[in-house]
This record gives sequence, C-alpha cells and structure tokens, in this order.
Amino acid sequence: MTDEQCPPQGSLSDLQHARIDFARRDLEYARAEDLSHLDAVGLILIIERLRTRLDDMLQLVDEITPN
Repeated sequence: MTDEQCPPQGSLSDLQHARIDFARRDLEYARAEDLSHLDAVGLILIIERLRTRLDDMLQLVDEITPN
C-alpha cells in the first residue's frame, strides 16, 4: 500500500471499516449458531470462515501500524 492509499493514522478507510464489520458479523454468527446441531461440513465452513477473517484482521493490523 502506498502513502497515497494509507489513511491518516487513527482513521480507517471505508474498505477497512467494511472488513472489520464482516469479521464482526461472522463472529456473531458463529457465536449464535448452535454448534451441536451442525454436521461436520457446517463446522468446517464456520472454521474456515473464521480463519479467513482472522487472517484478514491480522493483515489489517499490519496495514495500519507503523513499520
């Protein structure tokens, strides 16, 4: 990401806010889901979704923190 693409420190771009919102929604969904009623495929899908969101959040942290 170039300097022109980086928002000022302390503020997030609309895209970064959207990424956080997606992660929060996925986490809320996983918390609300009755995991005991899911089959193996459903559990795997939830885990993969959360892994993807965790990776995205770690990338976001790298984007917004100084080197």
